[in-house]
Amino acid sequence: MPLNWKPLLDLIHASDSFVLTSHQRPDCDALGSELGLALALEALGKRVRIINADPTPPHIAMIDPRNRIEVLGDSVTAADAHAADVHLILDTSAWQQLGPMADVFRTSPAKKAVIDHHLSSDDLAPLMLKETSAEATGRLVLELVEALDIKLTAEIATPLFYAIATDTGWFRFPSVNAGTFSALARLVEAGAKPTEVFSTLYDQNTLARVQVHGRVLEQIELAADGRLAHSAARIVDFEATGAEVSDTEDVVNRLLSISGVEVAVVFVELGPERCKASLRSRQSRDVRRVAEQFGGGGHAQAAGVKFDLPLVEAQSQLLAAVIASLE
Repeated sequence: MPLNWKPLLDLIHASDSFVLTSHQRPDCDALGSELGLALALEALGKRVRIINADPTPPHIAMIDPRNRIEVLGDSVTAADAHAADVHLILDTSAWQQLGPMADVFRTSPAKKAVIDHHLSSDDLAPLMLKETSAEATGRLVLELVEALDIKLTAEIATPLFYAIATDTGWFRFPSVNAGTFSALARLVEAGAKPTEVFSTLYDQNTLARVQVHGRVLEQIELAADGRLAHSAARIVDFEATGAEVSDTEDVVNRLLSISGVEVAVVFVELGPERCKASLRSRQSRDVRRVAEQFGGGGHAQAAGVKFDLPLVEAQSQLLAAVIASLE
């Protein structure tokens, strides 16, 4: 990675306590980056807390076996976060994605830094360590750990393997390069076990998760001459299956696997006038630009949007924009 880590190295060495956070509805890249960096900082004798706006989704809770990730409002307050010397924001550069943690950071006297690989960006901190060519924030954290000259252990390496493996779709995405596999080799040498990581992620589904995926797949519709596939998980689907909203993660990739489909969209109904959408695309299509039209963001091939609209209205607006992008 062509980043200059020295300013952050100096800040880390000069500080004693840290709070790490990431975006709402954290994924494995967010959580793995937080956990890997927390353990590395603790190896230097630092005091570290991980505080997120949202709980860890149940289907990826195994990434945090010590249950050390805290949630704002659940026995942890803004004052607790303000007590740290440094706030480190991982895997996002957007205030909106921080949710309630945004106000915590805005009002904090702590020094602040960002480590991220997304294109979308706000002015979150004076120290911004961003590399948009990186396949995952976890890869950047690995580079930082190595720059700190910290010995990689299995405990540090495992969450970073989760981060890189999932944010590359298990090494299927265009962001993957020779450096990716070199980084993964170092993590495996340190004790990360790919077979165990894959099994805990994909072979431990609840019945409710499988059933809600089935309901989404049953409702797939094609548009734009088969180049767009879309579906939705409605409140009635969650009620019928007992699934959580987080159980819909990754089902959008199944839509993209349909032959001829260039863009896939899955909507998730969150309330009468609230929903979200996940967009995925093949390499020739940039769904981030579509998402940004509605205040969302992400990557060229993987993006997301939140709407304060009824599901039907959100579908009408977003799908029209996707179809226009395919013309």
